[in-house]
Amino acid sequence: MPTASPATSDTLTLDQALAQGGAASPSLESATAGIRAATAARTVAGLRPNPEVQAQTENVGGTGVYKGLRSSETTVGVALPLELGGKRPARIALANARLTRAQIQSAIAIADLRQRITQRYVQAAAAERRAEVLGQQATIAAEASRIATDRVQVGAASPIEQQRADVLRINAQVAAQSASRDAQAARTNLAGLIGRPVVGELDRAWFDQVGGYGPPAPIEVEGTLALAAAEADVNTANAQIRVARSLRTPDVTVSVAARRLEATNDTAAVVGVAIPIPFFNNGRALVSQARAEQTQSVALRNLAVLDTRQAIASAQAEVANAAATARATGGPGLTAAAEAARIARIGYGQGKFDQIQLLDAERTLSQTRQAYVDALAAYHDAEARLERLTTPAPTPDRLER
Repeated sequence: MPTASPATSDTLTLDQALAQGGAASPSLESATAGIRAATAARTVAGLRPNPEVQAQTENVGGTGVYKGLRSSETTVGVALPLELGGKRPARIALANARLTRAQIQSAIAIADLRQRITQRYVQAAAAERRAEVLGQQATIAAEASRIATDRVQVGAASPIEQQRADVLRINAQVAAQSASRDAQAARTNLAGLIGRPVVGELDRAWFDQVGGYGPPAPIEVEGTLALAAAEADVNTANAQIRVARSLRTPDVTVSVAARRLEATNDTAAVVGVAIPIPFFNNGRALVSQARAEQTQSVALRNLAVLDTRQAIASAQAEVANAAATARATGGPGLTAAAEAARIARIGYGQGKFDQIQLLDAERTLSQTRQAYVDALAAYHDAEARLERLTTPAPTPDRLER
């Protein structure tokens, strides 16, 4: 995207709007919270199972020799679950993959916000230019109405010309007022996105700037945010398969306790081992589910490559087309239309041209000016979308910070 040109101190440039946009954005706050949650989940995944304190009393409250506590046996011990099958490393790998995905999602949120701010800025700048063009047309229409009135009064034209000029003057005023309200609404939308009122001027020089010539250079999708997110999903699915496989290995719980026999006041050691039997749930269904999700993630990754490549090509074509249109309408086309309208006004005032010729020249000038503004807006909008599509993904060292 072209860089903003130097502007006065009271001008809100695009760079300033982008810098202010992240101050209180809900999307960035959500992405930051997602990273914090994934970081906490990574810590949880590395924790080992908690040991258990076990206590039980047997042979209590029976009959005969077991009446009361005379023959009671009290056992106090500790049980420690032992994870087998690489469950803990698998959990950590999955948590790391999800943390990476959350960090990429944060970068995506930043890129999306930059695109939204740029588009709102373009809309506000274009709306102000349209209001300016239609305001000029309203002034011209008012002057044409005055000239038509003078010509009618001196008998140089029929009253129908005055009526036609009045209708055009009223329509031009209504259009100018409507464009002014649209410009104010566009400023309000931009202010809501950057979190501060837009009171200064917008960067007119930046809006008028169009990029270079020549065919666009090919852009590869590798390394872009869109592909990085799809790759992160595939890595998460691979880690999920590893977790599912590790869960097929049963864990062992080892317990060590001391038993006190009330009748003889003796103490004995108790050692136990508990191993679950995977009879009803052997983990195969969970592995099958994880593999299916991996297949889905790989397919979505391949689809993301195709969609991103097509979107980049389309955006490049739109940028080139809008730039060509802006150069044509804003250069010789606008100059010719302005000169034709100037000659038509002079000729109509001197009685050399009729009103139809004047109206046709004014309409052509107005349409050319608006087409120029529309082309500039389309160019900058396509540039913003292309920049978003080609935003590079964070490098691994930046993700680890």
